[in-house]
Amino acid sequence: MKNYVQAGKSLTLPAPASILSGDVVVIGEIYGIAAGNAATGEDCDVVTEGVFELPKVAADEFAIGDSAYWDGTAKRVTSTASGNTKIGVVVTVAAVASGAVNVKLT
Repeated sequence: MKNYVQAGKSLTLPAPASILSGDVVVIGEIYGIAAGNAATGEDCDVVTEGVFELPKVAADEFAIGDSAYWDGTAKRVTSTASGNTKIGVVVTVAAVASGAVNVKLT
C-alpha cells in the first residue's frame, strides 16, 4: 500500500507536559504509556496498545472487564467516568486497598 504510514502500536508525539517513562499520556482522544522521559514539547514515544500495571484510586475496586478511566488530576485509574478519559478495560481483580490495577488499553 502506498498510503501506509505505520502500525500505530506506538506513536511519536510532542509531550504535553514533562513526563517520565511509564506515565499515562493523554492528548485529546489519544492515550497511551510513555516509553521514555520527555520535557514539555519534546518528542516522546507513546505506546498505544498492550496491558499495563497502572496506579489506581485506593478507594476503587475493580473486577475483570470493568472500564478503566484516567483521572488526570490524581494521576490514577478510577472507576468514575464523569470528567475522566476512558483508557481501557481492567484485566485483573483489584481490591479496594490495592495501589495498582492491570489495564488493557483500548
